[in-house]
Amino acid sequence: MTLMRKTFLTLAENNAMYRFVVGNSLTRNLTRRFVAGESLDEALDAMAALNTRGIRGSLDLLGENVHTEAEARAAGAEYERILDAIHAKGLNTNVSLKLTQMGMDLDENLCIEVTAKVLDKAQQYNNFVRLDMEGSPYTQRTVDLFKILHARYGNTVGIVLQAYLYRTEQDVEEMIKLGARVRLCKGAYLEPESVAFPDKADVDRNYIRLMERLLASGYFPGIATHDEAIIQHARRFCQETQIAPERFEFQMLYGIRRDLQESLVQEGYGMRCYVPFGTQWYPYFMRRLAERPANVWFILHNALKR
Repeated sequence: MTLMRKTFLTLAENNAMYRFVVGNSLTRNLTRRFVAGESLDEALDAMAALNTRGIRGSLDLLGENVHTEAEARAAGAEYERILDAIHAKGLNTNVSLKLTQMGMDLDENLCIEVTAKVLDKAQQYNNFVRLDMEGSPYTQRTVDLFKILHARYGNTVGIVLQAYLYRTEQDVEEMIKLGARVRLCKGAYLEPESVAFPDKADVDRNYIRLMERLLASGYFPGIATHDEAIIQHARRFCQETQIAPERFEFQMLYGIRRDLQESLVQEGYGMRCYVPFGTQWYPYFMRRLAERPANVWFILHNALKR
């Protein structure tokens, strides 16, 4: 892991830096490259603009690790409102949520109850909910709760798996057996070497191996990466094995590699953009800076311009 990546991932959990960044109007403005505003209306407008360019979406109300039952229930109710708004506006987007935002730290039964109400609403509209994966202490609990919800709701619900974890090969095989929808990403948390590959090259190799497995045998996997070499590998693999573009989709983050997103759409591939919004943007923003040095240079360039 590079020093820059480790630094930003550490800062993502630093309360003093959180207070400084959130209270700084310049930084708040610069986050708009990666966060589609703080309100639902702003996020819906951003999503509508993506749809006009042929890009699907996944709206994410930023937030995690709630402290009270009332906060968990309020987050769930807000996701129900988001799904109502998506349906009313006819947008081509689903939603993504974190189980710690639904109360997993407080009580797993509460988490299931709150998340089930969101899934009821999604099922009503023939929509879809993706359970985001958080840091490794939550991996097994997230998988366990996903299996409970998947047994009840089928492919109204999907899951994210992280290629930098050693355990993910086993998780991929389990999800293939379930016929579950998997979003495969590399992973964006600061993890110990005891659970995750420390070197980027090893993460990339594991990602490609798991990606090929999901493309060949998975149910409509989301190939979530901005890495052009991996995207080209996916395209070659699909051509060689006669996997049609309709059987999977590429996924990227809002504000990152917009040129690549649009070029893939023009070539006939499905593209879904993960669109975060809300007031709790600081940890997400720091993890985006950790992922790609180019994001840091983008922020510095725009700060100097101002």
